[in-house]
Amino acid sequence: MVEPNSRVAVVIAGGSGIGAAVVRELSDHGYRIAALSPSGSAKALAESLGGVGLAGSNRSEEDLRSVVDLALAHYGRIDTVINGSGHGASGPVLELTDADWEDGMNAFLMNVIRMARIITPHFEAAGSGSIVNISTSSPLEPNPRYPVSATFRAALAAFTKLYTDEYGPLGIRMNNVLPGFTKENPETVAPEWTQRIPLRRAAATSEVARVVRFLAGEDASYMTGQ
Repeated sequence: MVEPNSRVAVVIAGGSGIGAAVVRELSDHGYRIAALSPSGSAKALAESLGGVGLAGSNRSEEDLRSVVDLALAHYGRIDTVINGSGHGASGPVLELTDADWEDGMNAFLMNVIRMARIITPHFEAAGSGSIVNISTSSPLEPNPRYPVSATFRAALAAFTKLYTDEYGPLGIRMNNVLPGFTKENPETVAPEWTQRIPLRRAAATSEVARVVRFLAGEDASYMTGQ
């Protein structure tokens, strides 16, 4: 069983990119980790840092429940959940199939709703808890390159407001992070790709991970629904 004062994080889609950077960032700051990704890379990363993990999909309620159960079995508590996912299908909006849209709904909206159903009773019992959803920069200004992602993450923003209005009085917080062009090593990105970005460079995954850590923890204790 984990020490009483050690915070515990469940990280979904923690095997690569921003998710893997979040696993490392939280671990570096004392969190015990339980991580999930389809390939098993999140499990391997978490175990390399002294944590636990599973191979599974954020689209599967059973897999989400399993990683929560794993964290509770190993650590006896969960303080924060980080929900991540990819970009989904791309293309002209009317050429996308029903399957493309349904997959996007499961990957970018229902993943959070399902996890909220699973984790909220545990947070209610504890009297606190936080959820951070890694969204995208385009819910307000949809990026035509990622129409499915933009559509359902706009819906995620609405769900986040509804959830936080209901569960904020119980000490439970939810916030979304809206990263733009992000790379593990932003120096590898050609300048012509970053001319519309004020800092004229891509974000590093580690920079986004630090924002996630802030929102997950007590330094952001009065921030919710953002």
